[in-house]
Amino acid sequence: MSLHNLLHSASHFNRRDILRVGGPGMLGLTLPKLLQAQNKPVVAHAPKATAKSVIFLFQWGGPSHVDTFDMKLNAPDEYRSKYAPISTSVPGMHVCEHLPETAKVMHKIAQIRTVHHTMNNHNSAGYTALTGMEPPIDDQRLRDSLDLFPAFGSVVDRVAPNTNDLPTFVSYPHTIADGSTTPGQRASFLGKIHDPLFIPNDPNDKNFELSQLSLPSDVPLGRLSDRRQLQQIINRQAKALDESAAAQGLNAYYEKAISMLNSKKVRTAFDLSKEPTELRDTYGRTTYGQSCLLARRLVESGVKFVTVYFDRSIGGRSKTKGGWDTHGFDDTRMFEILPVRHLPITDHTLPVLLNDLEDRGLLDETLVMWFGEFGRTPKINKNISRDHWPKCYTALLAGGGTKGGAVYGESDRYGAVPDRDPVTTGDLAATMYHALGIDPATEIRDTFNRPFPIANGRPVTDIFA
Repeated sequence: MSLHNLLHSASHFNRRDILRVGGPGMLGLTLPKLLQAQNKPVVAHAPKATAKSVIFLFQWGGPSHVDTFDMKLNAPDEYRSKYAPISTSVPGMHVCEHLPETAKVMHKIAQIRTVHHTMNNHNSAGYTALTGMEPPIDDQRLRDSLDLFPAFGSVVDRVAPNTNDLPTFVSYPHTIADGSTTPGQRASFLGKIHDPLFIPNDPNDKNFELSQLSLPSDVPLGRLSDRRQLQQIINRQAKALDESAAAQGLNAYYEKAISMLNSKKVRTAFDLSKEPTELRDTYGRTTYGQSCLLARRLVESGVKFVTVYFDRSIGGRSKTKGGWDTHGFDDTRMFEILPVRHLPITDHTLPVLLNDLEDRGLLDETLVMWFGEFGRTPKINKNISRDHWPKCYTALLAGGGTKGGAVYGESDRYGAVPDRDPVTTGDLAATMYHALGIDPATEIRDTFNRPFPIANGRPVTDIFA
C-alpha cells in the first residue's frame, strides 16, 4: 500500500485511464468505485468483542502437533515422539522438551487439539487455513483467483475497518508459496483496496525501514497537494514498479498511500529502533523474532490484524531456513532439524510475545493465533520423520478473552483423528471473528454479487473466559 505501488493495485486498468478518472474523490480520483464491490456487507447481530486486534503467527509448512503440544506419551514406538515431554505451568499438561520457555506460559494459552480439514497439499491447505474455506479441489497447483475467498485480515478490513488512520491489515515479511503463490493472502474478490499493507522488508535488517512509504528525496510532503507534481511522481514510480519484480507483491491504494505518507503515527509504529536492545535480543535476532516484536508494536499502535509468516518456503532439508515441512531425507531428518531451528525460534518468540503483551496491558485485548496449514502424520515414516496430516492438528490461541490453560477437543490415542469435539477451519475462523465482535454470519459478496458468510462454521465459545 505505497505510493511506489499505486498503480499495481489496479493492474487490470490502463495507467493513463486511472490518472484521467474524474469525480469528487481526493485529487479527482475515485478508485473506490473501481476497486470495491458495490454492495456493502450484510452485518448480522454482532457479538460482544473480547479482542481489539489479532496477531496471526502462520506456521507455513505444517508443524507436528504430536511432537509439540499434543504429545501421545502412551502411543506405540512407531507413533510416539522422539522428543521427551516436559511439565508445564498447567498441572498435568506436557509439551516438547525443546520448548522450555513456552512450557512456562501454557497457562496463558488455549489449545484446540481437533482442527481438521481435507486438503493434503500445501497450497490448498494453506488457503484453507488462511481463509477458513476449503477450495473445490485439493491441488498443489491451486492459484489465486477471484473465485477463491479473501484472507482473514481482508475480511476484517471490509466489515470492520480501522478508523484511526492506521491500516487495518498488515502482513509480512514473506509472500508464501509452494511452486505458485499460495492463495488466501490477499483480498481476492473484495478488491485490492482490502489487500494488506504488505511489507517485504526484513525486520531483522539493521537498516529496516518502510521504503514503501517514502517519497523521492527531492519531493517534500508539502508538495503533495500539487496535482501535477503528484502525477509526475506517480508516473516515475509506476515506471519503477514495472521494472521491479520485488515490488509486484505490494498492492497499493491511492488515498491510503497518500494518508500514510503524511502519517507520523504509521512511521512510528514501524520504527523498531525505538525498542530497547535488550528486548530485541529477547525476541531473538531472527527475521521471525523481530517480526513478532513488530507485530506487538503494530497492535499497540492500533493496527487491527497482523499476519506474520514463519518463512517464505515450506522447508525441507535445511537446518537454517525454511518452514515446518520436514518429511525427512537420508541426510537430514525431522527430529534432527526441528531442535536446531524451528523449536528454538518458537521458544524465543511465542512466550516472549505473550509476556510482552501482558506487561503492556495488551494481552487481554489482543488475540494471538499460532497454527499452520496442517499437522504431521502420527505414524513416523521410513525416513524417521512425518508427512502431511490435515485430519487432526493443534491450534494455539492466547489473549483476546480466551481462557489460558484451556484445552478444547481431544484427539485419539495416536493424534490421528478427533476423538471428541472436532473443530473445522471454518469454526476456527468463526472463533476469531467472534473475538473481534464480528458475527461470523456476516455476508460479503463476490464479483457476481453472490452472498457468502464470512465464516463457514461456529465459534468455539468454550475457550473464552
